[in-house]
Formats: sequence, C-alpha cells, structure tokens
Amino acid sequence: MSRVMIHPAGYDKIGEAVQRAFELFPVPIAGRKVLIKPNVLRVSEAREAIVTHPALLRAVVEKIHSLSAASIVVGDNPGMFSYGANEESFKTTGLMEASCGLYKNIGLDSVKIDFDPAFMPAVSVSRAVMEADVVISLPKFKTHGLTVMSGAVKNSYGYLPGAQKAMLHKAAGSPERFHELIVEVYRLRVPDLFIMDAVVGMEGNGPASIDLRDIGLVIASDNGVAMDAVVATLMGCDPARLGFLKKAREVGLGDYDLGSIEIIGELKPIANFKLPPLGGEATSNNPHVQQLIESRAVLRPQADPQLCTGCATCVEQCPVSALTMVDALPVVDAGVCISCFCCQEMCPEKAMALK
Repeated sequence: MSRVMIHPAGYDKIGEAVQRAFELFPVPIAGRKVLIKPNVLRVSEAREAIVTHPALLRAVVEKIHSLSAASIVVGDNPGMFSYGANEESFKTTGLMEASCGLYKNIGLDSVKIDFDPAFMPAVSVSRAVMEADVVISLPKFKTHGLTVMSGAVKNSYGYLPGAQKAMLHKAAGSPERFHELIVEVYRLRVPDLFIMDAVVGMEGNGPASIDLRDIGLVIASDNGVAMDAVVATLMGCDPARLGFLKKAREVGLGDYDLGSIEIIGELKPIANFKLPPLGGEATSNNPHVQQLIESRAVLRPQADPQLCTGCATCVEQCPVSALTMVDALPVVDAGVCISCFCCQEMCPEKAMALK
C-alpha cells in the first residue's frame, strides 16, 4: 500500500514538513549522487507561484546535505516559454540562491534514450537525470490546461531539454495521447521521493494562471501516482477521470484508488477549487497555444556569421551530432536535430539563434 503525507506548512517553517517527509519516506542518501528537480516552468517571480517555491528547495537541499550525499545537483529544463533561459529562470525565481551553489544547467549535457516509437523513436534526456542514484522531485500544486493538474508525474516532463517538449506535444496530437506521453517520459526514470509545494497553489487554467489559492500544505510520497491521486482529490477531481493516472496504473507504476493509499494527515477537498476542462479543451481548442507549440516544434539553431568564431564548441556539445562545420560555420541537419538547444546555451559568443 502506498502512503501519502499531507502536512500543514507555511514557507516560514517549511523545514518541519521536509523533516517529516524524510522520516516517513527514508531514502538512502549517504555516499550517493542526488538530483533535486524542482518545477521551473519559466522565468517568473516566486510570488507568482508558477514554480516550486525557493523555501522548499532550500529546506530539501539542506536536508540532503546533512545526510552526507556524495554529490548534489539542483536542476530542471524550463518549459516552452523559456528555452535557452535555464540560468535566468533559476535566478529570477530565487531558486538559484536557494540551491546553495548546487545549481547546474542540466540541459547542457544529455544522453539519447530509446523511446516509444509511436511518439518519437528516441529522446534526449539530461544526463544528470539518468546518472543520479537518487532523484528527488519537487512538484508544484497547480492546474494544467491539458492534463488538468501538474503534479508528480507531469514534473518529470522536465527531464527533456529544449523543444523536444513541443515536438512531443505535436506528435501526441490530442489531449488523450498527451496523457499517455507524459507517463512514457515519467517512466524513463521514476523519482525516488516526491515533496510537493502546496503552500500556495494554482487553480484555473494553469500552469501559469493568475488564480492562486492559499492551501498551506506540503504533500510527500515515494509514489508519484498515489501523490497525484491525492492532489486530484484535493482539487475536487476524481482521479479515475485523469488519463495519465489510468495509463500509469496500467503499466504498473502505482494505483490512484484511494482505498489502496494510506493517508498520513487530513484529506479534505478544497472548496470551490477551479479546474480547467477535464478533456484538455483549454489547450487543444486554443489556437494561440497551438501556434506556440507549432512554432517551438520547428525551431532550429542557426549561426550568426557576424558573431561566430568557428570554435566548434557547438559541434562538440551536440548530443546527437546534428551540427557540422561548413566554411567555418556550424550548419544543422534538421532531420537529426532534436532541438535541445545545447548549442545555443554552450556557445561562448552567443552566436546561435533559434529560427
């Protein structure tokens, strides 16, 4: 039986909830490589509640440090609004400072992993994810126009650097298929522990809505499916109606049936919580969102000849060898490029533009 902790908390004393989470869900840390992955959707300020709050990240970093980890990395790959702005996203949100010097741009180094060919034959995943002994996921309590909620399972979509996210959105083609897709990404490396920032949550048409709610909770579990079932219930949504939870149960990743989950704390649905449409209509029928996905999916890097020095750093760093030097300028093979934008972020001259 899975267990989920629901613990009252504020940002000023969030360390107490983090301590309780580690007591309930002990993870071997000493001598191991740990990746801490917050939810960093885009450049924003902490007060907007779009990303995991810095107070939670700092408390988790301090706790992991006290457990004598061999190494600690804090990182994420921002979403479609902030490709190429990994460091800026962390700085503006306050997560850089909260990382206590342990932040790493995990989008700069990735490995190619076989994937479900119904979507893409392979994806590029941040190397830090695949090489970590322990992955600790810090999702945010938010709604999402396509998946209804953005919680433990959806947070793993940030394993993928760059425009692969948009390319997979496009490949999915429908909300129903996208629910299946995020489970396929999640199962590439299922995190070992989940600690959710639900102190201030988001309702309405997330994941970047202005409709915020004071909830005053930290939620934790060692099973992401069970956590998301509890979060859905708090939001007033029947977990059985969420396609990604049904898919996750089908493939043996956990159960959303509350009868199979031990609740440690009080599970009380939030009154009058505003959900987006359950069928994904908020995204699938929104032409502006679809245009954004389309534009991000077709972006490819192109060198500015006025800035490029021909150092070939981009060629060396490309995880799929999509770049070659032609007449002292890097040229991309669009059929090979996975739009991870490592070349743009690694270029010392900032000569790579996305077009």
